[in-house]
Amino acid sequence: MLAKLRIGQLLSSSLPRRICERRFLAAHNAFSNSEESPESPELPSWIKDFLSNKPSSSPNPISDDDEDFVIPSLAIWVSTQKLSRQEEASTAEKPVQDIDKVSDFLNKKEASHEDIINALSQCDVVVTETLVLQVLRRFSNGWSQAYAFFTWAKSQTGYTHSSHAHNAMVDVLGKCRNFDLMWALVDEMFELVTLDTMSKAMRRLAKSGKYGEAVDAFLEMERKYGVGRDTNAMNSLMDALVKENSIEHAHEVFLKMFNTIKPDSRTFNILIHGFCKARRFDDARTVMDLMKAAGFGLDVVTYTSFVEGYCKEGDFRRVDEILEEMREDGVRPNVVTYTIVMHSLGKARRIAEALGVYEKMKEDGCVPDGKFYSSLIHSLSKTGRFKDAVEVFEDMMEQGVSRDVLVYNTMISSAVHHSRDEMALRLLKRMEEEEEGLCSPNVETYAPLLKMCCQKKKMKLLGVLLHHMVRNDVSIDVATYILLIRGLCISGKVEVACLFFEEAMRKGMVPRDSTCKMLVEELEKKGMGEAKLKIQSLVQTKVMIKSQSPLPVA
Repeated sequence: MLAKLRIGQLLSSSLPRRICERRFLAAHNAFSNSEESPESPELPSWIKDFLSNKPSSSPNPISDDDEDFVIPSLAIWVSTQKLSRQEEASTAEKPVQDIDKVSDFLNKKEASHEDIINALSQCDVVVTETLVLQVLRRFSNGWSQAYAFFTWAKSQTGYTHSSHAHNAMVDVLGKCRNFDLMWALVDEMFELVTLDTMSKAMRRLAKSGKYGEAVDAFLEMERKYGVGRDTNAMNSLMDALVKENSIEHAHEVFLKMFNTIKPDSRTFNILIHGFCKARRFDDARTVMDLMKAAGFGLDVVTYTSFVEGYCKEGDFRRVDEILEEMREDGVRPNVVTYTIVMHSLGKARRIAEALGVYEKMKEDGCVPDGKFYSSLIHSLSKTGRFKDAVEVFEDMMEQGVSRDVLVYNTMISSAVHHSRDEMALRLLKRMEEEEEGLCSPNVETYAPLLKMCCQKKKMKLLGVLLHHMVRNDVSIDVATYILLIRGLCISGKVEVACLFFEEAMRKGMVPRDSTCKMLVEELEKKGMGEAKLKIQSLVQTKVMIKSQSPLPVA
């Protein structure tokens, strides 16, 4: 096992003390996990048939000479992923049975909103808040399915949607950019609207580039919904704008509200981070001076923003200068600080200096966390030191640091990058077995595995992994559909790519134009004229899909 001394031994050379003592700052939100976790996919019929060991009900896009997934040491685990839905139901806990029953109704093809609601009357489940939240999580990209269930659930005897459930539905609608229906629901839940509700709405608007509408929502929320425009509310709006690259709008809000809402240290730090993110360091300095004039001390987040900006520019000389200023001000770096600097050095392929950060951490008594280890593993792997990366991963528990989803994702991606396919699959297996449900996979966990399946034409394993995603309530988003479509096209599995393209289009997740063009060109090369016309017809419905009027709020 890799003891603490081992990391010191990873240093390829003795570093000057000046190098070991520098570069230790990170942004407040650096390395944050994505909050997004979109809707579980309705599996194409050929995958469903494979998983339930049935003859395929659609033309089989898999040829007999496809590589099957045969790893004897993982055979038992793989077989458990290939259970039919009926077999699963007999061995699962009741909450799992309920979510699967609901999913069966929501996944019916070509069913309208009203059809789904009517069909759900035959669904034998007891509606609870837990079930509602699980359904909304599983179908967080399929707003029509999620909203149909949400509408049906509130009509059930003995159940009333809580503020938490309403907010989750608001978030799904905002995520899918159905803003008219989102606001209609907010109006309907008038008495339950809170700052959390408005924050979700403002963040989704900002993420869609509707900065002005996000600001308007903030300005109107007290009059319309009784939600106070206080410092926390203003910070929530400004943070959403900055994270979505609109420091200009965040600054305008700050100036407009300055005499009405008293800013706090977080307000100033949000602005400083935004200006540094936009590489407007002089403006960030101006805000820093204003922060001090307002009586707030500069903290690690303040300095972090500057160093993150300079790290991204690769200007490590300026990083040193900021760090010296930081020390003179009596502010010590924290674990996020060390992580961002090590990551930046590793990205610049300055691995020896990156490893030197660890030595400085020990001197400062700062304990590494999962994000730090993830960055270290990534840096080692990218520079060809995969064996060292594995040893660091295995040693984490000995050092008292739990492996989180980010660490597993990094290790799985590294294993795939180094063609260690079996290891990558073992890590997914370990994730669910060893972490005792405390470390659930997300869409980033599966992405490198799905890409590997496409590249190596492992269609059966692809089906197993998609099924595994469903069981873990991990949804497939448009980025994953694009990954699958493009990967399958490149590997010659154009027929399968068409299935995923059709599925994405049916759910309103339209792949970008370059992906559509790639699929059409591959179909043309193969002389698949009929399939090409079908795909082109689906592409032409893009405008219609975007212009679909929202459903009325029941």
